[in-house]
Amino acid sequence: MSKDELLKKKCVPCEGGASPLAQEDARRLLKDLEGWKLSAEAKTLRAEYVMKDFMAAIEFIQAIAEVGEREDHHPDVHLTGYRQLAIELSTHAIGGLSENDFILAAKIDALPKRLKADSVL
Repeated sequence: MSKDELLKKKCVPCEGGASPLAQEDARRLLKDLEGWKLSAEAKTLRAEYVMKDFMAAIEFIQAIAEVGEREDHHPDVHLTGYRQLAIELSTHAIGGLSENDFILAAKIDALPKRLKADSVL
């Protein structure tokens, strides 16, 4: 599924009972996403950014929060060193990744961000 296809989708409620994506499926969905990495066991998706400054990081976190609320799927957001920003996605109800995580990652990718020298870790 392409990034454009993911952008058109909406996250669907996941109450548990479903199986997490297989590693092969997660790797296939990851192909079109920029800067995202799978954890070794393919249970989480992570992106790291070096933001221009503290306020750029806060603005980006706010934009991520708005997308997460609209999609009713919320990432873990970690800000350290005032501009080191990491975003982690996983579907906690199933203990791994679902298509929702890739939909949200694509929508986060589409957000404007002010990076330091356009750097992505």
